[in-house]
Amino acid sequence: MTAEQFPTTTEREALCGFLDKQRADLLRKVEGVSDADARTAPTASSLSLLGLLKHCALWERRWFQAVVAGRALGGAWSPADIPRWQEEDFRVDERDTVGRWAAFYAEQVALSREITAGLALDAPCARPELAHRNLRWVLLHMIEETARHAGHADIVRESIDGSTGA
Repeated sequence: MTAEQFPTTTEREALCGFLDKQRADLLRKVEGVSDADARTAPTASSLSLLGLLKHCALWERRWFQAVVAGRALGGAWSPADIPRWQEEDFRVDERDTVGRWAAFYAEQVALSREITAGLALDAPCARPELAHRNLRWVLLHMIEETARHAGHADIVRESIDGSTGA
């Protein structure tokens, strides 16, 4: 889907459309890649396609379900946990598969869309420490982060098999 293919009549449509485009680009980068290749880090960084997908799936869940909607996801939520989560999110092993993480990501995106559809853009985040942020801010942040990681995935995928483009 290109930016021209989704409606931008309203601010909500534009924000959600641009985020959906980045989500789709990320998923497209893992299509047709073996699990073994998706676990490799073929560039100078330690990033792998599966690590990027896993990280995006987990943060999709955290931002929309925990931060925006205030749902308990198990475990404590603390700013001190973020560096540990980020390190663990990118770590993959033989149990991690493209199918598993692509399905989990799709589930989290569907839940995010449900949450987003039921709230005004200026609705404050439910997490008390982030109540000064609102849904609009989270959507913009998720566009930024998902696009960043989709770009990383593009470079990693090109290093694996020469595939380029969105």
